[in-house]
Amino acid sequence: MNWTHRRLVFLILAAALLGGCRSGTGQTMSLEVSASAYNSVVSQTNEQPNIAAWGDELKPGMKAIAVSPDLIDLGLDHGTEVTIEGLPGRYTVLDRTGGGHTNRIDIYMGTDVDAAVEWGIKKVTITWQQDD
Repeated sequence: MNWTHRRLVFLILAAALLGGCRSGTGQTMSLEVSASAYNSVVSQTNEQPNIAAWGDELKPGMKAIAVSPDLIDLGLDHGTEVTIEGLPGRYTVLDRTGGGHTNRIDIYMGTDVDAAVEWGIKKVTITWQQDD
């Protein structure tokens, strides 16, 4: 187990122990991740830039994110709603990141490439409800 994986396991366990439970809604989980942004344009995705990994249609204005495979393994699966530190509202997991990313989310920014470039890559804390 490499250092990054150990850190993820530790953070999840710490969140589980410190986050507490809400009766009937599951456990509140929090995790610090790297957050970049992406757009539904061919140069960043594929020949069908509006179709996400699970087949959902992405439309500008949607509050959607892509997650790295390791986060899916931690319970951030298709349809999970998350809050993102510093951003209003709730975002839904509708896509998966490409390549060998770990501990990473990509925030969907429609076709506004300038906004995605301006966002860059930031460390943020995400929070979600883990089913019992």
